[in-house]
Formats: sequence, structure tokens, C-alpha cells
Amino acid sequence: MTSVTAISLSDASLRDLPEAIDRPRYDRARLTPGIVHIGVGNFHRAHQAWYLHRLLQQGAAQDWAIVGAGVRPADAAMREKLQKQDYLTTLIELDPASTGVEVTGAMVDFLPVEPGHAALIRYMARPEIRIVSLTVTEGGYYLDAHGGFDSAHPDIVADRHAPESPTTAFGAIVAALRLRRDAGLAPFTLLSCDNLQGNGHVLRQSVLGVAGLLDPALADWIKTHVSFPNSMVDCIVPATGAAELVAAQETGVADLAPVTHESFRQWVIEDHFCNGRPDWDKVGATFSDQVHAFETMKLRVLNGGHQLLANAGELLSIDTISACMENRLISDFFCKVQTAEILPHVAPVPGSTAADYLDLITHRFRNPRIVDQTRRVAFDGTSRHPGFLHPSIRDALAQGRSVQGLALAEALWARMCFGTREDGSAIDANDPHWRDLTAIAARARHEPAKWLQNATLYGDLGEAPPFVAAFEHWLSMIWEDGTIRALQTYIEPG
Repeated sequence: MTSVTAISLSDASLRDLPEAIDRPRYDRARLTPGIVHIGVGNFHRAHQAWYLHRLLQQGAAQDWAIVGAGVRPADAAMREKLQKQDYLTTLIELDPASTGVEVTGAMVDFLPVEPGHAALIRYMARPEIRIVSLTVTEGGYYLDAHGGFDSAHPDIVADRHAPESPTTAFGAIVAALRLRRDAGLAPFTLLSCDNLQGNGHVLRQSVLGVAGLLDPALADWIKTHVSFPNSMVDCIVPATGAAELVAAQETGVADLAPVTHESFRQWVIEDHFCNGRPDWDKVGATFSDQVHAFETMKLRVLNGGHQLLANAGELLSIDTISACMENRLISDFFCKVQTAEILPHVAPVPGSTAADYLDLITHRFRNPRIVDQTRRVAFDGTSRHPGFLHPSIRDALAQGRSVQGLALAEALWARMCFGTREDGSAIDANDPHWRDLTAIAARARHEPAKWLQNATLYGDLGEAPPFVAAFEHWLSMIWEDGTIRALQTYIEPG
């Protein structure tokens, strides 16, 4: 691509951007906040914020602008970058046939990220804030081994002892809701945008869990008045690195935190909001009472499929998801497990069968322009395997169907957690519980069942004979004969 002089992104420079770049046509100075979003990462900016931006482009939703927030050190780094460019974001859509570039402006502020979260609590308590949304990752909801609320987690214990200066996002939310209740204000809707089955139910459990520890009467008020709609979100959004920064520069924009993404987006939401909402359905979102079916299809086929690819890819030193799909063995493994062991347990949704959806996912995963790092997709297996693959294993066992491919996927993960690839190179820590996982993986090298005895991960699956036998078979084969041989044996048995 011919080099161009990149323009530093800001409100003042929008008019100077190259003509081909779409940009806000609305007056950002006239927007007023209606949403606080906790966890401002690439996905939020390419998805929820984009939907709102499209509404703003139509002259609608002027009182629903987003104020960013966070509770982790990484959120402070994002705030610093976005603050320097007036909270604008460059989105680069990478379709195999074309590149689209737009600058979005739905976010108008980003609250200080500070211990105790005083600014966040005060802002959420303001009457104009009617939705608080979150992307805090699948593992950020303080769930115990059985999917319940982990009241013994050190962060939750800290919130209990210092409710006015909480550690967690949920403690901050409860503190803000208390202020609103005491002031006689209506509450806000709490909207999870994370990849969790029943994410609204999970969010409700976490918020009520904290509230119940601190103030049972407040917990009752939240139960009665606050809405927690379930939602399903979908768009492949890689992490931003040096290549993405260069890609933005080459379009003519000097963006400190640009976002690349695929052309596909989907957002299915329960229409259950206690204090109003934007008309996201006018720009492509779907309000539906069948969110659970959409969630099941997406989490099992796409997110589960990601785990099928990523663990095998890491072991074979394949850097990206599209490259995994180009590897015949991994691609054949992916397709066979999906068709034989995942799709039979996925019901159709309006407009799509499970087979149709798999075709769509396969096409999306093969997009070579989406540089989605295998390592990113493999991150936090302790949340992703139980959430994305284990439900398919449970359904298959309940119906007496094969779990050979799913057991192989779990064995590949166990082998990956040993911390080395097939070529002997080291795998850097890639899970919040990496040290524990590597210790268990080392024991499982010679006693495969040790891996399944981690009750936090497997629960009763670790005692299901067909699954245990299949897992032991595959992990033993991986260690004795290698990953390639195990994949070949599953794809072409006998």
C-alpha cells in the first residue's frame, strides 16, 4: 500500500481525514450520556458502540452516548489512549474482498480508573444513566465450580469489608444502586455483553450476591426493580498490536488504539429494560425472546469451535485461527467434531439451522485478513472449556452419543497446559490459573485421569466413564505419538 501521511485522530481533525473514511456526521458536542460501559476493549468498540454510532448517524439516540469505565489497570491504559483522541475509535473492517474504514464517536468520556471506584459509583448514580453495560470477560463474574456465586473469593470478601470502596465492578454497581434507591431515583438496566450462556442471569446472580452480603433490603429492591436482559453478541475482533497500528496509519489515521474486525456482526437481546433503551433494532440488532437458542448456537459452534482450533494450533505452532483452518488436519478435526458431536445438540433459530451456522462460521474463520492470534483464542481455558465445550459433552453423554472428538479436544488442552509445544518451544502463561494447570498437566502426563479430577473444571464429568476412557486414550496417545498422530487417528479411525 502506498504510504500516506497519517492525521492524528481528534474531534478537530475529523474534517481533515481522507474522504474515503466515514466519520461522525452528528455533532458530538450535543450528545448526552445515557450508558456507562465497564470494560472498554476492542470488542465493545467494534460491537455495542458501533451499533449506537449507527443510530447516531441517523440522527437518533442523542441522549444515549456512552461513558467508558473500568476496574483493572489495563482499563486505565485504554482510557489514557482514548482520552488523547477525544474518545474516537477507528474501525477497520477486513473482508477478504475489501477494506472499510470508519471513525466512530458514540463514546464521549471515560471515567478515571481508581482504587475504590468513587468516580464510577457517582456517575452510575446520576439519573441520566439508564443502562450500565459490561464486557468483563467470561471469567469475570466470580462463579464457583458449580456456576454459583463465589462469595468466598478474595475480591468479594474485600467488597464485603469495604462496601463504600469496592474492589469489583459488581461492588461498584451495588453502591451506585444504593445511592439511586436512597435518592428515590429509578434504577438502571444492567446489560452483559460477555460470551456466557444466560449472561443476564449470571450478571443478576453476581450483583445480587454482592448486594445480599451487604444489604438484604437493597438486594430485594434490586430483584424487584432492576432488569438484567440476556443477550448474545458476535463479531470476531482481534487484539490490537503493531500490525493494526500500521494498518490504521496506512489508511491515513494515526489512532493510538485502532480496532480491526470482520464484516459480520450479530446482537440478539431480550427486550427487558427497566429505564428505556436505544432502538438498536433499527441498525441491525434483534430483540427476541429466543436469546437462549441464539446463545446456544453461537457459544457451542463458534466459541466451542475456537477452542477446537486454538489448542491444536498452539501445540503445532500455528499462529492464527485462519492458518489453523488452512491446516488440513486441524480443519478436518474441527469439521468432524462440529458435525458429529456438537451440531446434533444445537436447535435451529429463526432464519438458520445449525448446519447453516457452521457453514457461516467456517467461512468467517477462514478469512486470512482477520489476524486473530491462536494464543488470544486459547486464553483462559478455565472459563472457556466449561462454558463452550462441556455443555456439548454433557448433552452427548445424556443421549448416549460419542464424545471421542470432544474428549480429544480436552486432551489437547491438557497437553497445551503442560507448557510446551510439539517443537519443544515454551508456551507462555495463558490462563489466570496457569501455574495450577501446568502442575496438574505434568501429573496427567503419566496419569491422564489426574486432569479430570480437577472438580472445579469438570465436576461430575470427571466421573463419567465414556468421557474418562476417551480422554485417557487420547492424552496417552498425544504424549506417546504426538498431536498429529492423535488428530489423524480421530479423523480416519482404523
